[in-house]
Amino acid sequence: MCNKSTTFDQRCLQSSHNQTETANLLRRRVSVWSGSFLTFLLLLFVIKYGCPCCPDTEEPRPVPLVRTNGPAPLAPADDWGWSVTMVWGFWDLTPPNGSSQTSAASLQGKITYQTLFFDNRMFVKFKLCGKLLCFKLIFSQKCGQFFVGQKRQKSKIYSNSCKKCVFTFLYLVYSFRGLATGIYTTNSAEACQYVAANSEANILVVENQKQLDKILQVKDHLPHLKAIVQYKGELQQKAPFLYTWAEFMKLGEEVPDEQLNAVIDSLRANECCTLIFTSGTTGNPKACMLSHDNVIHTAASMVNLKYAEEVMVSYLPLSHAAAQLVDMWLGISCAMTTYFAEPDALKGSLVNTLKEVRPTCFVGVPRVWEKMQEKMKAVGAKASPMRSTVAGWAKSIGLRYNYSNQVPWGFMLANNLVFKKVRESLGLDRCKLCFTGAAPITKDTLEYFMSLNIPLLELYGMSESSCPHTISTDTHYHLTSCGKKMPGSKTKLENPDEDGSGEICMWGRHVFMGYLDMPDLTAEALDQDGWLHSGDLGRHDQNDFLYITGRIKELIITAGGENIPPVPIEDSVKAEVPIISNAMLIGDKLKFLSMLLTLKCVVDDNGEPTDELSPEALIFCQHHNVTATKVSEIVANKEPAIYNAIQEGMERANARATSNAQKIQKWTILERDFSVNGGELGPTMKLRRPIVVKMYQEKINELYAVATETQQTVQH
Repeated sequence: MCNKSTTFDQRCLQSSHNQTETANLLRRRVSVWSGSFLTFLLLLFVIKYGCPCCPDTEEPRPVPLVRTNGPAPLAPADDWGWSVTMVWGFWDLTPPNGSSQTSAASLQGKITYQTLFFDNRMFVKFKLCGKLLCFKLIFSQKCGQFFVGQKRQKSKIYSNSCKKCVFTFLYLVYSFRGLATGIYTTNSAEACQYVAANSEANILVVENQKQLDKILQVKDHLPHLKAIVQYKGELQQKAPFLYTWAEFMKLGEEVPDEQLNAVIDSLRANECCTLIFTSGTTGNPKACMLSHDNVIHTAASMVNLKYAEEVMVSYLPLSHAAAQLVDMWLGISCAMTTYFAEPDALKGSLVNTLKEVRPTCFVGVPRVWEKMQEKMKAVGAKASPMRSTVAGWAKSIGLRYNYSNQVPWGFMLANNLVFKKVRESLGLDRCKLCFTGAAPITKDTLEYFMSLNIPLLELYGMSESSCPHTISTDTHYHLTSCGKKMPGSKTKLENPDEDGSGEICMWGRHVFMGYLDMPDLTAEALDQDGWLHSGDLGRHDQNDFLYITGRIKELIITAGGENIPPVPIEDSVKAEVPIISNAMLIGDKLKFLSMLLTLKCVVDDNGEPTDELSPEALIFCQHHNVTATKVSEIVANKEPAIYNAIQEGMERANARATSNAQKIQKWTILERDFSVNGGELGPTMKLRRPIVVKMYQEKINELYAVATETQQTVQH
C-alpha cells in the first residue's frame, strides 16, 4: 500500500479541481521535505493562487470530492450495467511530449503513470478507507467518445498488451461507464464469438486485420455488436460499423464536457468494472464480474511498494487477471513506470526486455521461470569444470542462506562471483520482489532459483478473487507455500481431512460479484455468507502459511475408491526425469494409474511445439549416449536408453508414494508436446485435463488394453 498523507487531502475538499490536482502533484514532489516550514508556506501559496510555473489553461468543470466520512456512492443492487470487450495488440509508441523517439529503441513502449495522470490531466481520486472507491478521470481531450444508446457499453479488446490497450481499457471503463473484457489473440473465431456473445459486446477493438478477420467470420452471430475499431494498420474494407483508430477518436470531438462529466460522475464503487473470462480448464469459460471496489481494494492491499519509484514490465495480455491487476490497477495506485515487452515475449525475447528495463519487481508465470531455468542449465552444461565447481558451491551457499535465513561463511564471495552476475544476466539486478503465480510451479524450479539467491514469492488466488488471495513477501516466505492472506481477507478450510487439507474458501472485499448471466454457477461458487469456494484443496501450517495440495475437480478416484491428487505425482516424475516437459496422470474410475508424457522441444515463433529436442533434452540424451535430435526419433525407435531412464525415474517417484494405489503402472510418450494452440493448455498454461483425455483417448485405451490382456494371460 502506498503511504499518502491525509492532511493535505482534507484541505483539498474545499478547493477546486485545478487546485486539488496541482497541490496533489506538488505534495508528492516535495514529500521528501515534509514537515519543512518552507514547504508548508509553498503549499499554502499553491492552494490559494495556483502553481506559478504552470500557465492557466481551460479546465473542465470542477468535480466535487466526496468527504471521507460520508456515504459511498453506490448503485442499486439490481443494476450492474453493461460491458465492453477488447482484443489486445502492440503498436508504435509516441511519448507524451509528442516526440517520435522512445527511451529504449528496442522496447515496445513505456508508461509513466504520473505522466499519464498529469500530462493528460487524468485526475484519479482514491479513498482507500472505503468511502470513495471508484476512479474519477478527466481528459484534456475527449478522446473519441463514442456513445451508443443510453446504457453502459460493453466492449472487448482483442490484442496483445500495449500502451494503447491500457488507454483504451481505462477510457472505455471510465468515459463510457462501460465494462472491458479481453480476448486472447490465440483464440479461434468460435472462441471469440463465445466471449463476445456471452458478454453482449457492443464494441470490439481489434489490433490488426488478422484479428478483424476472425470477428468478421462470426459477426452475423453477434446481434449486440455495433462497432469494430482497428487500431493498427489501415482497414482493407469499408463498412459503416468499421472504424480506424483515427476515425474513432474524431467521434467525440463535438461531445460537450457536460455529457462526459455526467458519465464520469455516475460511476459507483459497487458497479462492475471489468469482466475476466476464466481459462475454461474444466468447462466453458465463465465471465467473472469484478467491481471498482474489488480492483482498487486489491491493488491497495496487495503489497507495500514505494510510490512513484517502482518499475514493471508488462508482457501478459490484459485478458489475464494478473496482467490487469499489475499493469493497470497496481500501476495506477502506486504511480509505477510500466514498460511493454515485445509481442514475442513469451517466445524468448522477454529476458532482453528485462535486461534493458531492469524492473524493481516482476511477476512471472511458472512457464517463464521454467524457461529461464532450462536456458541457464543448458549454458551451465557447457561450462568448464572449474566454472561448474564454483557454480555448484555457490548454489549450496544460496540454499543454506535462504533455508536458514542466516548468512553462512562464503556468502559474500558467492554473491560477488555468481549471484550478482546471474541477476544481471536476467535483468533482475534491481528486482526486490520476484513473484510467481497463475499456475502451479514445481519445487525443483523454486529451489533452483533459491540456490541463486532469487527466492520466488508464490501468490495464490483466482479470477474470482480479483487475482491474489494469499501473498508471499520477502519477510513472510516458506518454500512451496503461497504465503498468507491479504489484509482484510479471511480464509477457511472446509471439510478438512485427517491431514488438515480442505477446500479453500475466501472472504473479503476482493471477492467477485458473480458470474455474468450464470446465477446457478454463482450460487455454487458463493455461499450465502459471502464465502468464495475455490474448488482447490489446501492446508495451513502452524504459522498460518497456506499450501495448495490439489484441486477437487482434478482428484482422481480410482476404481478401488482411492482419492489421488495428480499434481504432486506429476511434479515428482518431472523432477526425476529432466527430459519430460509435461506429465498427466490418468486413472479416474480405472484399476491403476498411468501417465501421458511429452518431451521438451523447441517452440516456434507461433508458440507451436516442433519436433526438435530442446537444448536441455539434447544434454539429457548426450548423458545417456543417445544421438537422437528429434522427438519422433525417440518415440519411433522407443530409444532404449531414454525409455530405461524414464522407467528408472518412475520407480524413484513410486518409491515415495504413500500407497500402492498411488504408484504409476504404465506410461507412454506422445509425439507432440502440449501447447495453447494445440488445445491441451489454457491461456494461463494450465493443463486442460478433460480435453487431453478426449484428444488422446486411443492412447489411454491402449495402455489399459495391454494391461488387461497381460492380466488375462497370467490368469490362464
